[in-house]
Amino acid sequence: MADNVFAPRGRRDFFRLAGATIAALAAAPGAALGQETKLKMATIGSGREGSALGSLFVKAGHPVMFSSRHPEELHGLVAGLGPLAKAGTVAQAVAFGEVVLLVVPYTAVAGIGKEYGPALAQKQLVIDVSNPIPRRDGEALVAQVAAEGGAGLATAKMLPGAKLVRAFNAIGSRTLAELAQRQGDQKIGVPIAGDDPAAIALASNLIREIGFEPVLIGGLAMGKYLVPGTPLGGPHTPAQIREIVASLK
Repeated sequence: MADNVFAPRGRRDFFRLAGATIAALAAAPGAALGQETKLKMATIGSGREGSALGSLFVKAGHPVMFSSRHPEELHGLVAGLGPLAKAGTVAQAVAFGEVVLLVVPYTAVAGIGKEYGPALAQKQLVIDVSNPIPRRDGEALVAQVAAEGGAGLATAKMLPGAKLVRAFNAIGSRTLAELAQRQGDQKIGVPIAGDDPAAIALASNLIREIGFEPVLIGGLAMGKYLVPGTPLGGPHTPAQIREIVASLK
């Protein structure tokens, strides 16, 4: 796991330090926020959510490799997105991406960590979109994740050293493209949780590129709230997210 630079601090100190760090990174010459150079991105998992998210990043100008155990089945997806999109195996996607979107059933995360953990630890950012879902992953796994402090901390344990940020965990794939187009008072926020300041800054910038407003809710320990069925599930404006977070314990 990335060093939790925010762990010893209270919530107020967390946000003060996070805000100052992200602002400094954004202002630094050549800051690695992906604004000038379109980063290569990869999806581990190309189901409905992985395909929808990856497609938004292609449309924002990023080269994206969608991965699957059967990449030949992704031909229609990548053909429809143009030359910035390609398909590959998980190994090829991990090698390709500077930023990796982890969008798999939660039962697959441990295996991915065992096989690709060292490579993922070298990436600028791993966006953890995977959720433990009882009806799909089983009650026992969900209970284990809860005992480990929630999905943020559990994923970090399985991907040691990875610069993780949880995001897009509770916005459905069917509405993602439409929600990305909203502006003004209707703009949709994306609650995010992470411990690494540079990864948070990069994730925030990427989220803005595809039409959403990132809202940092805390460190990876707060990732337990970024699953369907919690108050943060579903689309919310940034103001609504901040109001909800203020009520969480």
